[in-house]
Amino acid sequence: METNFAHHQSAHCENGVASNLLKHNGLNISEPMVFGIGSGLFFVYLPILRVNYAPAISYRPMPGSIFNKVAKRLGLKIKRQKFSSEANAIKVLDENLKNNIPSGLQVGVYNLTYFPDEYRFHFNAHNLVVYGKTDTDYLISDPIMEHVTTLTHEELRKVRFAKGAFAPRGQIYYPIQVPVHVDLKGAIIKGIKDTCSNMLAPVPIIGVRGIRLVAKLIKKWPVKEGTKKANHYLAQIVRMQEEIGTGGGGFRFIYAAFLQEAAVILGNDELQTLSLEMTEIGDLWRDFAVEASRVYKNRSTKVDVYNLLSDELLAIADREEVFFKKLKKAIS
Repeated sequence: METNFAHHQSAHCENGVASNLLKHNGLNISEPMVFGIGSGLFFVYLPILRVNYAPAISYRPMPGSIFNKVAKRLGLKIKRQKFSSEANAIKVLDENLKNNIPSGLQVGVYNLTYFPDEYRFHFNAHNLVVYGKTDTDYLISDPIMEHVTTLTHEELRKVRFAKGAFAPRGQIYYPIQVPVHVDLKGAIIKGIKDTCSNMLAPVPIIGVRGIRLVAKLIKKWPVKEGTKKANHYLAQIVRMQEEIGTGGGGFRFIYAAFLQEAAVILGNDELQTLSLEMTEIGDLWRDFAVEASRVYKNRSTKVDVYNLLSDELLAIADREEVFFKKLKKAIS
């Protein structure tokens, strides 16, 4: 069983799966457009939730949120299922493949055998497409990979039913109705307004205020937690930012590309200018990640480096607050 599915590499898994599935179903929409309409740019700090023995930090909304918002704003219908029975999960996927329906799956990263070892840790919010099956393997289009790949039947079962935070429970999703004509302009405006609302939210752990909170904590971690744990927490920030989900810098570059597309579609030159500004902010996130990685790898020669990192992140928060206020005004 194999569907005629076109694999396109992307920067982020959920955007890539959504874009590829929609292209397969006749709606040619780019990864940045999916990300922007789906309000994928986000920040949240969750100290009570632990991931790899460190406070959870996410640069994206809840798994599934991006595609769900894209569907709502473009008038699409998506079917999404979770399972308590592994046998039922396998049965539904196999039926889809029999009916030539490529299917998106949420999976755990740890047992993805085609990932390099350094990227395989306990993270359950990865997305991929299964587009076919042989006697021994499932055919996989993982959008962050350059080429299509495979997983054995047992390997796919393991990643679909990985345990821990955000356990996927065999989750499967796919479009069941895609209209011929969509209101792209309206969807873009709704997506931008929602992103601005999230990033400017008056909640201490979300958006710009969440970034400021983490920046202030960086100063306290070495004293309160000790250098070893403080460095582990820094590594968590960078891992979630640059390795899993492309978070900090990568998401800003994707959002800048979205604003470029949106500027043309809406005929709004101000969005083009803001796109360049968002690229600059993305560069600042990358600079922060490089310096933080030097610290937790014990390669930094700077004095008072935790305070310097804190100041860098506070400066990023200030830039983002100004940016999102301007963006909100530009489409009001």
